[in-house]
Amino acid sequence: MAAKLNKSVLTTGEVAKICHVAPRTVAKWFDHGHLRGYKIPGSKDRRIPTAQLIKFMEANHIPLNGLGGGARVLVLGAEGSFTRALSERLAEDGGYDVKIANSAVEAGFEMQARRPRLFIVDVSLPDVVPAAITRFIRASAELSGTKMVAIGPDLAEGRGAALLQAGFDSFLSTPFEARSLIDLIEHVIAKPVRV
Repeated sequence: MAAKLNKSVLTTGEVAKICHVAPRTVAKWFDHGHLRGYKIPGSKDRRIPTAQLIKFMEANHIPLNGLGGGARVLVLGAEGSFTRALSERLAEDGGYDVKIANSAVEAGFEMQARRPRLFIVDVSLPDVVPAAITRFIRASAELSGTKMVAIGPDLAEGRGAALLQAGFDSFLSTPFEARSLIDLIEHVIAKPVRV
Protein backbone atom coordinates (compact mmCIF):
# COMPACT_ATOMS: atom_id res chain seq x y z
CA MET A 1 0.00 0.00 0.00
CA ALA A 2 2.97 2.35 0.14
CA ALA A 3 2.15 3.77 -3.28
CA LYS A 4 -1.29 4.89 -2.18
CA LEU A 5 0.07 7.60 0.08
CA ASN A 6 1.99 9.08 -2.84
CA LYS A 7 -1.27 9.78 -4.69
CA SER A 8 -3.09 13.01 -3.91
CA VAL A 9 -6.51 11.62 -4.98
CA LEU A 10 -7.90 8.09 -4.51
CA THR A 11 -10.76 6.08 -5.98
CA THR A 12 -13.42 4.48 -3.78
CA GLY A 13 -11.85 1.09 -4.52
CA GLU A 14 -8.46 2.28 -3.28
CA VAL A 15 -10.03 3.79 -0.16
CA ALA A 16 -11.90 0.52 0.45
CA LYS A 17 -8.62 -1.45 0.37
CA ILE A 18 -6.89 1.01 2.69
CA CYS A 19 -9.78 0.94 5.21
CA HIS A 20 -10.49 -2.80 4.78
CA VAL A 21 -14.15 -2.29 3.85
CA ALA A 22 -16.29 -2.87 0.76
CA PRO A 23 -16.33 -0.17 -1.96
CA ARG A 24 -20.08 0.17 -1.34
CA THR A 25 -19.30 1.23 2.26
CA VAL A 26 -16.96 3.95 1.00
CA ALA A 27 -19.67 5.13 -1.40
CA LYS A 28 -22.11 5.41 1.54
CA TRP A 29 -19.59 7.38 3.60
CA PHE A 30 -19.18 9.71 0.63
CA ASP A 31 -22.91 10.04 -0.16
CA HIS A 32 -23.78 10.79 3.48
CA GLY A 33 -21.12 13.52 3.65
CA HIS A 34 -18.87 11.74 6.16
CA LEU A 35 -15.98 11.39 3.69
CA ARG A 36 -15.32 14.44 1.55
CA GLY A 37 -14.40 14.36 -2.10
CA TYR A 38 -15.96 14.99 -5.48
CA LYS A 39 -17.69 13.22 -8.35
CA ILE A 40 -16.21 13.09 -11.83
CA PRO A 41 -18.47 15.28 -14.03
CA GLY A 42 -20.81 13.20 -16.19
CA SER A 43 -20.10 10.07 -14.14
CA LYS A 44 -20.96 8.46 -10.82
CA ASP A 45 -17.26 7.88 -10.07
CA ARG A 46 -16.12 9.41 -6.79
CA ARG A 47 -12.65 10.71 -5.94
CA ILE A 48 -11.34 11.27 -2.43
CA PRO A 49 -8.32 13.53 -1.75
CA THR A 50 -5.75 11.70 0.39
CA ALA A 51 -5.75 14.53 2.97
CA GLN A 52 -9.53 14.13 3.40
CA LEU A 53 -9.16 10.35 3.80
CA ILE A 54 -6.53 10.81 6.50
CA LYS A 55 -8.78 13.28 8.37
CA PHE A 56 -11.69 10.84 8.09
CA MET A 57 -9.57 7.91 9.31
CA GLU A 58 -8.24 9.88 12.28
CA ALA A 59 -11.71 11.18 13.22
CA ASN A 60 -13.13 7.65 13.10
CA HIS A 61 -10.16 5.95 14.76
CA ILE A 62 -9.37 3.84 11.70
CA PRO A 63 -5.72 2.71 11.91
CA LEU A 64 -3.48 4.58 9.46
CA ASN A 65 -1.27 1.56 8.89
CA GLY A 66 -3.31 0.73 5.78
CA LEU A 67 -1.68 3.78 4.19
CA GLY A 68 1.71 2.04 4.34
CA GLY A 69 5.13 3.62 4.41
CA GLY A 70 6.50 6.19 2.05
CA ALA A 71 4.76 9.16 3.63
CA ARG A 72 5.85 12.40 1.97
CA VAL A 73 8.00 14.56 4.21
CA LEU A 74 9.22 18.07 3.43
CA VAL A 75 12.23 19.34 5.37
CA LEU A 76 12.84 23.09 5.49
CA GLY A 77 16.48 23.36 6.48
CA ALA A 78 19.71 25.15 5.69
CA GLU A 79 21.74 23.88 2.78
CA GLY A 80 24.44 21.63 4.22
CA SER A 81 25.49 18.26 5.49
CA PHE A 82 23.11 18.16 8.49
CA THR A 83 19.98 18.60 6.35
CA ARG A 84 21.21 16.12 3.73
CA ALA A 85 22.16 13.54 6.36
CA LEU A 86 18.83 14.00 8.11
CA SER A 87 16.83 13.48 4.91
CA GLU A 88 18.90 10.39 4.01
CA ARG A 89 18.30 8.84 7.43
CA LEU A 90 14.56 9.57 7.25
CA ALA A 91 14.42 7.89 3.83
CA GLU A 92 16.58 4.91 4.76
CA ASP A 93 15.53 4.22 8.35
CA GLY A 94 11.96 5.53 8.26
CA GLY A 95 11.00 4.72 4.67
CA TYR A 96 9.83 8.28 4.07
CA ASP A 97 9.72 10.07 0.70
CA VAL A 98 11.78 13.13 1.64
CA LYS A 99 12.25 16.43 -0.17
CA ILE A 100 14.41 19.31 1.06
CA ALA A 101 13.62 23.03 0.74
CA ASN A 102 16.32 25.56 1.65
CA SER A 103 14.10 28.64 2.06
CA ALA A 104 10.58 29.47 3.19
CA VAL A 105 9.67 30.53 -0.36
CA GLU A 106 10.89 27.22 -1.82
CA ALA A 107 9.02 25.35 0.93
CA GLY A 108 5.79 27.15 0.00
CA PHE A 109 6.09 25.95 -3.60
CA GLU A 110 6.94 22.41 -2.49
CA MET A 111 4.02 22.35 -0.06
CA GLN A 112 1.58 23.13 -2.88
CA ALA A 113 3.20 20.69 -5.32
CA ARG A 114 3.79 17.73 -2.98
CA ARG A 115 1.21 18.15 -0.22
CA PRO A 116 3.39 16.35 2.31
CA ARG A 117 2.07 14.37 5.24
CA LEU A 118 4.69 15.99 7.47
CA PHE A 119 6.57 19.28 7.36
CA ILE A 120 9.79 19.54 9.40
CA VAL A 121 10.87 23.15 9.91
CA ASP A 122 14.24 24.37 11.14
CA VAL A 123 12.95 27.39 13.04
CA SER A 124 16.48 28.82 13.40
CA LEU A 125 16.60 29.81 9.70
CA PRO A 126 16.60 33.59 9.20
CA ASP A 127 13.60 33.66 6.82
CA VAL A 128 11.41 31.41 8.98
CA VAL A 129 8.53 33.01 10.88
CA PRO A 130 6.88 30.04 12.65
CA ALA A 131 3.46 31.66 13.12
CA ALA A 132 3.32 32.70 9.44
CA ILE A 133 4.14 29.15 8.34
CA THR A 134 1.45 27.58 10.50
CA ARG A 135 -1.16 30.17 9.39
CA PHE A 136 -0.34 29.41 5.73
CA ILE A 137 -0.76 25.67 6.21
CA ARG A 138 -3.83 25.75 8.43
CA ALA A 139 -5.59 28.18 6.05
CA SER A 140 -5.20 25.82 3.07
CA ALA A 141 -7.83 23.10 2.68
CA GLU A 142 -5.36 21.00 0.67
CA LEU A 143 -2.69 21.23 3.37
CA SER A 144 -4.87 21.05 6.46
CA GLY A 145 -3.88 17.41 7.05
CA THR A 146 -0.17 18.22 7.08
CA LYS A 147 1.50 17.75 10.45
CA MET A 148 4.33 20.10 11.47
CA VAL A 149 7.42 19.49 13.59
CA ALA A 150 9.80 22.31 14.57
CA ILE A 151 13.49 21.58 15.02
CA GLY A 152 16.24 23.94 16.16
CA PRO A 153 18.70 24.69 18.92
CA ASP A 154 17.53 25.42 22.45
CA LEU A 155 13.87 24.52 22.02
CA ALA A 156 13.38 24.28 25.76
CA GLU A 157 10.02 24.28 27.50
CA GLY A 158 9.18 27.97 26.96
CA ARG A 159 10.18 28.21 23.31
CA GLY A 160 8.75 24.77 22.53
CA ALA A 161 5.44 25.68 24.17
CA ALA A 162 5.31 28.86 22.08
CA LEU A 163 5.79 26.79 18.91
CA LEU A 164 2.97 24.46 19.94
CA GLN A 165 0.80 27.51 20.63
CA ALA A 166 1.66 28.84 17.15
CA GLY A 167 0.31 25.63 15.58
CA PHE A 168 3.16 23.12 15.41
CA ASP A 169 2.30 19.55 16.39
CA SER A 170 5.61 18.92 18.15
CA PHE A 171 9.22 20.08 18.43
CA LEU A 172 12.69 18.62 18.92
CA SER A 173 15.87 20.41 20.01
CA THR A 174 19.02 19.95 17.98
CA PRO A 175 21.27 18.07 18.16
CA PHE A 176 19.30 14.80 18.16
CA GLU A 177 19.62 11.23 16.91
CA ALA A 178 17.76 10.44 13.69
CA ARG A 179 15.94 7.62 15.51
CA SER A 180 14.51 10.17 17.98
CA LEU A 181 13.05 12.17 15.10
CA ILE A 182 11.63 9.05 13.41
CA ASP A 183 9.94 8.03 16.68
CA LEU A 184 8.57 11.55 17.05
CA ILE A 185 7.29 11.53 13.44
CA GLU A 186 5.45 8.25 13.99
CA HIS A 187 3.86 9.66 17.14
CA VAL A 188 2.87 12.94 15.44
CA ILE A 189 1.40 11.23 12.35
CA ALA A 190 -0.77 9.05 14.58
CA LYS A 191 -2.25 12.09 16.39
CA PRO A 192 -5.48 13.73 15.17
CA VAL A 193 -5.14 16.77 12.91
CA ARG A 194 -5.12 20.11 14.78
CA VAL A 195 -7.68 22.71 13.71
